[in-house]
Amino acid sequence: MKFGVSTFITDQGIAPAPLGRAIEERGLDSLLIAEHTHIPVERRTPYPGGGELQEIYYRTLDPFVALSAVAAVTERILLGTGIALVVQRDPIITAKEVASLDLVSGGRFIFGVGIGWNEEEMENHGANPRTRGRLVDERLRAMRELWTKEKAEFHGEFVDFDPVYSWPKPVQRPHPPIYVGGGEGAFKRVAALGDAWLANSTGAEELAPKIERLRGVAGRDVPVTVYAVEKEPEIVEQYTQLDVERLLFYLPTMPEAETLTYLDELAGVAERFR
Repeated sequence: MKFGVSTFITDQGIAPAPLGRAIEERGLDSLLIAEHTHIPVERRTPYPGGGELQEIYYRTLDPFVALSAVAAVTERILLGTGIALVVQRDPIITAKEVASLDLVSGGRFIFGVGIGWNEEEMENHGANPRTRGRLVDERLRAMRELWTKEKAEFHGEFVDFDPVYSWPKPVQRPHPPIYVGGGEGAFKRVAALGDAWLANSTGAEELAPKIERLRGVAGRDVPVTVYAVEKEPEIVEQYTQLDVERLLFYLPTMPEAETLTYLDELAGVAERFR
């Protein structure tokens, strides 16, 4: 079992560089960070977690900028988006950002992706929430062409470009692993376009049959990383009974001193189950 960290990096918590160093120094293997470009003032879409939307959603740093800062001061940990909102991202620009971050990190990038939940946010980017699944699938396919072909072209419903050159290419071949987030509605996307499933921490008992169904849909042994796991040992123990590759502990967004103390606790829990 591998153990990493999932969190929101904001302008009010620990900065990216000291966070990355602290995670690496404590023997954790990865850092995946959330993305929101903005939060509309008038919002109809309910928060999936229930209740009021936390302030961290309003204040996230750009994940590619933040992870580049982490890459510069670390050597080992994997760096990922958890998740990048592909529905809100230009595929040509995003393909270059992914490849560039994979290059500067020495091939340590994980491209965690999802379709998002905040409909007003995606509408501000010109996306139609009703077609966001098809849009994300097409953009991912277009990005794979840009990463793997010297002369890439794509002609689809939402993405259309004639042959282009796009460098750099990613260090990882054929491209950085794509971790697809979401529930059972994302299983076909995992099967067709994903290298792993980034599952929400809904509980080990509930997750076990979902993993079985996912692998039935995909027809292969899809690796699973569980996102935002609480640090209680009894919870971790339940997940260790499942066939999952990695647990990402949830790290609350806090000032540096409090974050370092919390990371010490996470590292201690991880050590118990290695």
